[in-house]
Amino acid sequence: MMKTRLLDNKTLVIRLAAATLVLGGGILWFASHSVAEEGATVPAAGGRPALTVRTAVLREDRWSETLSANGSILPWQEAIIGSQLQGVRIAEVKVSVGDRVQRGEVLATLDNAIRREGEEMPQGKILAPDDGVISSTSANVGSMPQPGVELFRLIRKGRLEWRAELTADELMRLRRGMKVRVTLSGGRTLRGTVRAISPAVDPRTRYGYALVALDESGGVIAGAFARGTFDVSGARKVRWLPPSAVMQRGDLTYVLVVDAQGRVHEREVKTGQRNGAKVEILHGLQSGEAVVETGGPFLTEGDLVQVLKP
Repeated sequence: MMKTRLLDNKTLVIRLAAATLVLGGGILWFASHSVAEEGATVPAAGGRPALTVRTAVLREDRWSETLSANGSILPWQEAIIGSQLQGVRIAEVKVSVGDRVQRGEVLATLDNAIRREGEEMPQGKILAPDDGVISSTSANVGSMPQPGVELFRLIRKGRLEWRAELTADELMRLRRGMKVRVTLSGGRTLRGTVRAISPAVDPRTRYGYALVALDESGGVIAGAFARGTFDVSGARKVRWLPPSAVMQRGDLTYVLVVDAQGRVHEREVKTGQRNGAKVEILHGLQSGEAVVETGGPFLTEGDLVQVLKP
């Protein structure tokens, strides 16, 4: 009887000890869990952010929009020079190709080919009609040119210009006085302005032309190929965003606007020109509105985001 009671008491003590260990372990787990919870970031009242993002706002710059074309360097104006006299012989040629001459300078002298022996008749002269450069000559001593036949060709004032070949749509974007940068095949760059625009295009090639007066063309050869760019923008003011902030879905171009609560909302925008890492925004966004710059493709309408501070 006594032995049975002792066994029962021993069993009770073991059970009480086990219960104490379980209770203590539970208290310890609860305490450690509470401490862990206190060390974690508490999510915002509206939920945990879906993504951490960087934002951007509209910026304003002046852009120079350009239009490129190919063409050739040509004389500004050429004067064709000949003799108007009948029955004369070229006695002397005083100039050659490439010579610079002044207005009134003698290019060649003429002699009467049918004068009688002993007759004294004044010699004729062919004079330069303007300052310029002799670009070609076909005058030969002793020849008898017919009236009106070309003997010399003169580039007036020595001026050259660039003739650019353009389509009708491109020509309609040009205006007289526009600035142009012309680059020769060797890399030399010339400056100029549009002086004339053709009012029609060739019906066979569908190309017209624009003539560009060059500011300085010393050492340039007429007929040389050149490529040029027209400044068609007038350095207009442009509002822009980085390309990563502008997204496309089908025909829809949009940005993700971040509201005051940190939620994103799709906003359709209309874009214009691209200039390197800049996309022009024409409509749909106001100055100062923050949009998602990075991570946009991973977000949907109404998502909560955490914005990185700049």
